[in-house]
Amino acid sequence: MFVKVLTVDLLIPGCSSLKEKRFVLQSLKSRLRGRFNASVAEVAYQDKWQRSTIAIAMVGSDHKTVDETCGSIRRFIEGDPRVTVADALEEFR
Repeated sequence: MFVKVLTVDLLIPGCSSLKEKRFVLQSLKSRLRGRFNASVAEVAYQDKWQRSTIAIAMVGSDHKTVDETCGSIRRFIEGDPRVTVADALEEFR
């Protein structure tokens, strides 16, 4: 069994309230869950309007598949025009 955690620091420049931020993040998280069957949670900056850190966990029996899926997730997030990736960390656990 292989577990990979992708931690992504996001900037959300278009938000002017926590309500707007939550709308953007909820949409992004549900799309990640639906498309990649990944576990997603906001893990930091819950009280900041234009900043967030999300963690995505992938579990699989094949190292290569888990690694490729995390790469696809990262590209998917980077392609979302509502957010900017400030930093990302990938690690196998």
